Amino acid sequence: MIIRLATSSKAKRGQKKVTIGRVTVKIYRRQTPSGNVGFQVANYSGEKRRLDSYKSESDAMEAAIKLARQLSQRDVIGASMTREQSIEYASAIQTLKPLGVSLPSAVATLAEAVKLVGDLSGVTAAVRFYKARNKTLTVKRVGDVVAELLKVKKSRGISSRYLNDLSFRLGKFSEAFQCNIGNVETQSVQAWLDGMKRLNGAKLSSQSYNNNKRVVYLLFEFAIARGYAIDNPVKTVESIKIRNGNAEIYTPAEITKLLASADTDFLPCLAIGAFAGLRSAEIERLKWHDVDLKSRHITVSADVAKTASRRVVPIADNLAAWLAPYAERHGKVWPHTSIGFYKAQGATAKASGVDWKQNALRHSFASYRLAQIQNAAQVALECGNSPKIIFAHYRELVKPADALKWFSVTPVVSQNVVPLLAAISGN
Repeated sequence: MIIRLATSSKAKRGQKKVTIGRVTVKIYRRQTPSGNVGFQVANYSGEKRRLDSYKSESDAMEAAIKLARQLSQRDVIGASMTREQSIEYASAIQTLKPLGVSLPSAVATLAEAVKLVGDLSGVTAAVRFYKARNKTLTVKRVGDVVAELLKVKKSRGISSRYLNDLSFRLGKFSEAFQCNIGNVETQSVQAWLDGMKRLNGAKLSSQSYNNNKRVVYLLFEFAIARGYAIDNPVKTVESIKIRNGNAEIYTPAEITKLLASADTDFLPCLAIGAFAGLRSAEIERLKWHDVDLKSRHITVSADVAKTASRRVVPIADNLAAWLAPYAERHGKVWPHTSIGFYKAQGATAKASGVDWKQNALRHSFASYRLAQIQNAAQVALECGNSPKIIFAHYRELVKPADALKWFSVTPVVSQNVVPLLAAISGN
């Protein structure tokens, strides 16, 4: 390729020419309004002539040669680029060079991406999402994460009862999912919850289902925070609505069998739950000096109550009879651990042949008490609930005749002062 440089006959204007093949590009020497000398290259690559300005003659000459070469090669698009566009082009080439990606490939990929997501900002969002989904995670088995969670919770001083509940529920989950926690999917968690059974093979209650879902959700939030999982598969797992009036209760005949099968330490706990409605956690914290058999009331202090609100629960005649043999006791009503409390429930249920129903002692008390006195506000005070909850869940669950049987379940004391149970007719 031959490049010819020539000075125009109009030398007084300092005009020069660059010729390559049949293409000639002119360079003009001009004086700027500020008095400085500048140079302009005449660019005819577009529909109209354009004068590109340069500070030095050498820059103008270089641009003219490049333009002439592009035009001679019929590179009209390149030739029509402004100086700023040329700089952008060069910058793009330099940006892609370390990545080993050509400009045409980059443009084609970006164009395809924009088509897929709709706009340029969507491409960035999609890339960030992809990066988050594919970031490097620490591989941890479900059981190891459960152990770590329990250790952290214990160090933060949570109650032993709550810790035991977490340990029990998450222990079941880790038994079913012996794999990397980051690989657990929503459908697997859903199938696990749907397939859970009680010890007797019956389906879980709605409340138990939701309780298990809650603790597994907590586990995955813990895993995400520590880089063991990308997202929480439990977020889209189905929640079961707990409908009003479906609280499980015991019949008078069932509580009779349970009381007959309870050991000496667990019997007062069972009776207080059934005939005073205290929660299991409250019974575990309750002390004998809170049980006033003379005045016939149990004081549930703020540090014992779940709601941190003090309340006084009357002691029914049959409950007083069950607690009479323990009148001289001191210390905690339940003198053992929370785990021991759970074991006592299971042992009593097994010995009696009656299925243990979660929270059924408290539900039974609220149901029979409401049927007995027909006063939701009073029952709410005794249970530490709101009247709305009592009215919604326990209204018309049992009849007054059933309540009479319930609060007539009393021990029969023989000559050697061993509590026996009076026979209860009906169910």
